[in-house]
Amino acid sequence: MTKQYYITTPLYYVNSPLTVGGAYTTIVADVLARYQRLRGREVFFLTGSDEHGQKIQRAAEKEGLTPRKLADRVVGTFLELWQLLEISNSDFIRTTEKRHEDVVRKVFSQLEERGDIYWGAYEGWYCTPCETFLLESNLVEGKCPQCARPVERLAEENYFFRLTRYQEQLRHHFSRSRDFVMPPSRFREVFNRLEEGLNDISVSRAGGWGIPVPGRPEQTIWVWFDALLNYISALDPFSDEGLFNTVWPADIHLMAKDILWFHSILWPAMLLALELPLPRRIFAHGWWTMGGEKISKSKGKTVSAREMVEKFGPDPFRYFMLREIPLGGDGDFSFEALAGRYRSDLAHDLGNLLQRSLSMVKKYRGGKIPGPGRNASGGNLLKKTIGFWGDYHRLMEDLLFNQALEGIWTLVKGANRFIEERKPWKLARDPLKADRLDETLFTLSAVLLQAAAMIRPFMPGTAAGICRQLNPDLKGPPEFSEAASRPMEILQSGGAIGRIEPLFPLEEGK
Repeated sequence: MTKQYYITTPLYYVNSPLTVGGAYTTIVADVLARYQRLRGREVFFLTGSDEHGQKIQRAAEKEGLTPRKLADRVVGTFLELWQLLEISNSDFIRTTEKRHEDVVRKVFSQLEERGDIYWGAYEGWYCTPCETFLLESNLVEGKCPQCARPVERLAEENYFFRLTRYQEQLRHHFSRSRDFVMPPSRFREVFNRLEEGLNDISVSRAGGWGIPVPGRPEQTIWVWFDALLNYISALDPFSDEGLFNTVWPADIHLMAKDILWFHSILWPAMLLALELPLPRRIFAHGWWTMGGEKISKSKGKTVSAREMVEKFGPDPFRYFMLREIPLGGDGDFSFEALAGRYRSDLAHDLGNLLQRSLSMVKKYRGGKIPGPGRNASGGNLLKKTIGFWGDYHRLMEDLLFNQALEGIWTLVKGANRFIEERKPWKLARDPLKADRLDETLFTLSAVLLQAAAMIRPFMPGTAAGICRQLNPDLKGPPEFSEAASRPMEILQSGGAIGRIEPLFPLEEGK
């Protein structure tokens, strides 16, 4: 059986609803999943929720709730947001599910039997908001380097994972697999830290909200050891009938850069201890900031993803998040920037192109898209559009999503200039130029069709809306290969164009 393409997001903490940062990771994963499906691959796309740990316990206590009741409520907001954003995940796993807890307990017991987990004493610093053990050298002015909050001094007996046992294997893997962690700047960051040497890490806590350690229920399994195992627990790894054999290893783990260390060092070491293949790629994207400061639930600086989706719609929000910054970089979020992209790129460039083009088809050709004419050149616009397909696929495979969108919009802007250069309203007055008018209207329609196919992973609803107006008989945007190779047959396979309506209405506040 052919291996499925396996994409994951991190598990999201259930201490509060998601900000735009959490939505960003999932949108990136969804775009990649949709793109790979359109290339003909079978995709397994996993996301989920992280529901254990002291941070969740304390958040629940503040609201007078049990941790499970808080988790149930917040997970509901996650699922509602994914539905609003049209996220096409294959599965959603919660760390409180039996299928996950059973795998965590079994893995913990296996590693203890092998000597990879042992009983010891821990004394040091712990950041509850980040659920992270910290060395003195990690602290910044005595605070957590990630969330800048005070840390706690712990002194307790618990279980440790022999991370040091796998240091050389990890170093060897990093040395021969330079694209294991992406982008390259993150690879260098992790590899340099690996070269400094590793320490064994505590993987249990005394009491608290979490999965009890097998045979020692007064200890709970550390939330990070628990959560990382979701990537295999969702695949039922200990069953011959599970998905594990056809899905693992993951093709790409997507996450923000602040949790890269756990994914690129601890998680691979756990897999090496289990004698399982490592993921093919780990990609750490940048942070979204607001006014120069990181958008963070733990810092209390948030922007509601749901509010932005309800204000602008799912596709404009998805477009903005992927067009505004390169995937590996940081970006500053503002309502004004999102509104600007909505007005300029979406309403003015793409929406206006569709409305103008189809209005002229309706006015000059009775609502039927004409053929390309006897001497079709389209001012090389159509040739450029078809020629962009190679670059488009390369950019999408390399996760250069903002560059792919920039390329598409170069074509869209070129089509708008093409209208001004050709002046179809003047061609329509001269019967001798009927062929040139046909060529012009066909070229515009063909560019729109291919733009719809290219934006389909980013804006599925918009792509479907464009095609519905071009040809109501189309069930949806055409496959990539069809859009590139036979636009004439697709555009003329139906009757008249569909109802012309604005893709991106300009209302007050947008």
